[in-house]
Amino acid sequence: MRIVAVLLASTSFVAAPAIAAAQSAPAAEEAAAAADAASAEIVVLGAGQTRQVQELSTAELTILASGTSPLKAIEKLPSVNFQSADAFGNYEWSTRVTIRGFSQNQLGFNLDGIPLGDMSYGNANGLHISRAISPENIGITRVSQGSGSIAAQSTNNLGGTLEFFSLDPRDALGVTASGSYGSANTYRGFARIGVGTEDGARAYASVQYQNGDKWKGDGQQRTLMFNGRGVVPLGEGVDLDGSISYSDRAEQDYQDLSLEMIDRLGYDWDNFGPSRYAEAIVVADVAANTGYSGVTPTNPAAGTTYPAPFVIADDAYYDASGLRKDTLASLGLTIATGDTGKFAIKGYYHENDGQGTWGTPYRASPSGVPMSIRTTEYDIKRKGAFASWTGDFGMNKLLIGGWYEKNDFIHSRRFYGYESRTTPGRDHRDFQRNPFRTDWSIAFETDTIQYYVSDDIDLGDLKINVGWKGFSVDTNAFSLVNTTGLATGDIKVEDWFQPHVGLNYQLGNGLEAFAGFTQVTRAFQASSTGGPFSTTQGGFDAIKDTLKPESSDTYEAGLRYKSGIINASFAGYYVQFRDRLLVIPTAVGIVGSANALQNVGGVRALGLEAAVDVKLPGGFGAFASYSYNDTTYRDDVTIKAGATTTVLPTAGKTVVDTPKHLLRGELSYDTDMFYGRIGVNYMSKRFFNYLNDRSVAARTLVDATIGYRLDIGQRQPVELQINAVNLFDKRYVATIGSNGFGFSGDAQTLLAGAPRQVFATLKVGF
Repeated sequence: MRIVAVLLASTSFVAAPAIAAAQSAPAAEEAAAAADAASAEIVVLGAGQTRQVQELSTAELTILASGTSPLKAIEKLPSVNFQSADAFGNYEWSTRVTIRGFSQNQLGFNLDGIPLGDMSYGNANGLHISRAISPENIGITRVSQGSGSIAAQSTNNLGGTLEFFSLDPRDALGVTASGSYGSANTYRGFARIGVGTEDGARAYASVQYQNGDKWKGDGQQRTLMFNGRGVVPLGEGVDLDGSISYSDRAEQDYQDLSLEMIDRLGYDWDNFGPSRYAEAIVVADVAANTGYSGVTPTNPAAGTTYPAPFVIADDAYYDASGLRKDTLASLGLTIATGDTGKFAIKGYYHENDGQGTWGTPYRASPSGVPMSIRTTEYDIKRKGAFASWTGDFGMNKLLIGGWYEKNDFIHSRRFYGYESRTTPGRDHRDFQRNPFRTDWSIAFETDTIQYYVSDDIDLGDLKINVGWKGFSVDTNAFSLVNTTGLATGDIKVEDWFQPHVGLNYQLGNGLEAFAGFTQVTRAFQASSTGGPFSTTQGGFDAIKDTLKPESSDTYEAGLRYKSGIINASFAGYYVQFRDRLLVIPTAVGIVGSANALQNVGGVRALGLEAAVDVKLPGGFGAFASYSYNDTTYRDDVTIKAGATTTVLPTAGKTVVDTPKHLLRGELSYDTDMFYGRIGVNYMSKRFFNYLNDRSVAARTLVDATIGYRLDIGQRQPVELQINAVNLFDKRYVATIGSNGFGFSGDAQTLLAGAPRQVFATLKVGF
């Protein structure tokens, strides 16, 4: 009832006449248009758009292993660099997506218009898409490699936007179910029931459960999710829609590696886990006896020599996990106005409880165990509303909209004790209770206001898009507990004019040209582990009045070709990225010391993107994409520490985690009975420090799918599908930067990619 009340109150507030004419994108309308556009195609290459954009239909997700993240599906598109240490792309500590050299927290993410924040592991203002909706319920995934739609609810989309649109219940009537089993004892079940009529009141509800062992080491990764969505026509041109989602996720972590560790210990090295608790105690005892961990020794008999093959306590931790519980709900209304106008409004509410746990040898438990559980805890309660109005006036199509959100976020660092030296007494898959120490608990209150105006001008073969957006993001942080001197206070980012200009010209015979310019500013991150509040109070006070928000200018242009057989696109881009904010860790990740933060100059990105989709006779098809990216730092980094000034020569170096070459290719076959696909994914080497003296090698991965359909006269055929991920069992580094990036040398910030894994899925629908 509280959630419903909040949604109704939000909707009533934004529907006030003074605001109704200036609210956000009509998500329901965009979703319907996107679904119609992609109904016959798996990949849509942005025909008619004034910017670089592609869309993937739900068919792209269904051919992947059941439960695969939509982020893994988009890795086939130009300039998309996706990484994950698991086969499904769902393991959040490892999941990274970068586009044109912009990191994940510099991209925008929406689901049916609802902002998802930056979808990072420590998300302070949203949630990951894999916790918001089951992949079977996604109808369209839209990727804008540039700054994305002007109407997106986002204040951090410097370098691109990902928009996800859920299925309309009319496309989900009946019962759909699937069951999967495969490598690492992984099993997954999904069931959805849809009721109503295609043009009348309609709704669906679904449940998903997935569990499996980690592919190495000791532990499991589990997800339980419920989704529901309904649409109720209230009259001619008036629709009410609502949705609700609940997710409960518990993932035990893989160990972060360095190049030295991979050489010494191998790709299969991992944390101890519950089955090796006694060994973890021995290593922590040695660390205490040598003074390495700073813990007071309690077992001198353990000596000062690590058991082979350990050389330091950070080689492995006892256990670690990511725990998240989310509830996301929305209520929206769409109203036709006049002959061509439409008004859309939606209110939403999101509540998150999260803990990231780590068995740290850097603090002992009160019981005398030479390690404890360190948590980073997340408590999000955010509510907001967005709305828009669009109408046609001759050759002009006007769009006016905006968005308001109030986010109350509590970020905490706590420690919990293990029971004894023989029994841990705590399970890292459970939320921890009764801490023995709280280092800090900081409350952040963030108010976001955004508006936008856009005009699409139709001059026949030439279409011009002109518009701008602006926002104000005001954050006030105050201490609940603060024993470490982390920063609190108020900081605001305002930029009321961020222009967007684009054009599209039809050259004839299926060929078109497009070009655009976009300017975007990114708001500061409001958390205690990133952004301006992750430093000390003195550091914050020194920078808060001079710190500049990051901003970017994106120029892009290209050609598209569309025929019955071939769809293709080719584009080039130039990006100027100003006032880059660099968070400089002052200790290894598990210690959790305050960071240093400063503006360190600019970045320049130059690149080319190409994609081609070919439909061949006999059910055969082919897809290929290629990206070239040259993204470099334009300035050296100057660090001042007291009377000491250090200049680090980063100018001209390649931006971390930015491969120069991405090449993807697919061959597919699809008939009424048999289908299959094989895909090849190449990524060139990636640097993981700012001076470019350490990198991970290029890798080529191959995935494959085969399937069989049997029509038994039901709503859809019975299907048996087999997926092989990393078919040739390539050993490689998947994620880089899991513990951030340093200036030089090796670092424990890499995660190994999953070996070959095979999954079988049975699907039915009636």
